[in-house]
Amino acid sequence: MTAFASLGSGSRGNGTLVDMGGELILVDCGFTVKQAEARFQRLGVRPGDVSAILVTHEHSDHIGGVAALSHKYAIPVYASFGTLKAARQEIVGCPINSHNAFHIGEVAVVPVVVPHDAREPTQFIFQHANNRIGVISDLGHVTPFVAEQYQGCCGLMMESNYDRNMLARGRYPESVKRRIAGDLGHLSNEQAAGFLDVVKHATQRVVVGHVSEQNNHPELLEQTFVRFRDEVGELSFATQGAGAGWMRIPGAGHEHDLIGEVPELAERA
Repeated sequence: MTAFASLGSGSRGNGTLVDMGGELILVDCGFTVKQAEARFQRLGVRPGDVSAILVTHEHSDHIGGVAALSHKYAIPVYASFGTLKAARQEIVGCPINSHNAFHIGEVAVVPVVVPHDAREPTQFIFQHANNRIGVISDLGHVTPFVAEQYQGCCGLMMESNYDRNMLARGRYPESVKRRIAGDLGHLSNEQAAGFLDVVKHATQRVVVGHVSEQNNHPELLEQTFVRFRDEVGELSFATQGAGAGWMRIPGAGHEHDLIGEVPELAERA
């Protein structure tokens, strides 16, 4: 199938699966091996089927489980030079040029440099045949370059991290609040909606994730994104605990054997 799913999304761990062109690709793993295996099981696939792990940046909620999962299942790891250097001895991976596309099998992977407080953070777009699936989170603002790169994605896993009022009234130290809301932090609900407004199209499948459990709320997300329900093909939300089930791109068949019943989309809109 051509599809994408979330193992879980939030400040306590992230992982996104992209199934495309006969390859099963994992973007980030912030979970222990045991946790990741359970989440793979929920999605009906095996960790051993993963072709590659791509790492967006060195923060623990994205990289914490990469080394152990890669070692146990002999999965190659790819990350930017800066990410690998910042990770020090945590992972051994293949360095990529964050300005050049590369291939995993027949899937073209396009790294996209984003503004975030990490060494060389890169998000990714996956291309095969006429399909493009974009994964994007952990950026403080949407640059013109980012908006241009994510045009034409038939599938999109995107961040909507915080509500501005909840963050301002919350218990975080002021320094942390400034970091989150800064140009190298995360996207607010309003910023995320603005990004989707620019890249949306009528048949697009969208999953909104990396939602803060402290500084956001499902009702606020619903209020923010309700207007897009009639403007994209499908929209759902990923959570920290449940992630989000497979969001399939129409017109594609199965490419991997599933190991059990695949559940319906988590929190499907």
